[in-house]
Amino acid sequence: MVFKERTFYGKTPEELIEGDEADLETRVANCLATVDGLDASDISVVSKGNTIVLSGTVATIEEVERAEEAANSVEGVAETVNRIVVA
Repeated sequence: MVFKERTFYGKTPEELIEGDEADLETRVANCLATVDGLDASDISVVSKGNTIVLSGTVATIEEVERAEEAANSVEGVAETVNRIVVA
């Protein structure tokens, strides 16, 4: 039997941080849920690396701005793509 070094796309499993994107999504979603004056129930949060994509609907343009500001305030977020629309 031949044993090879374990790798995944050139990195050992120990080098990979599993759930990193999911953790960032969760932290942003939790942050949005606590923002005063923002109903985040129809906002979805997707992480692509350290970029957050917000999509969904809110009632006012102020809520769109609050959501983006809140997402940008979370540690680890480098950029926010805001696709939230006013319904």
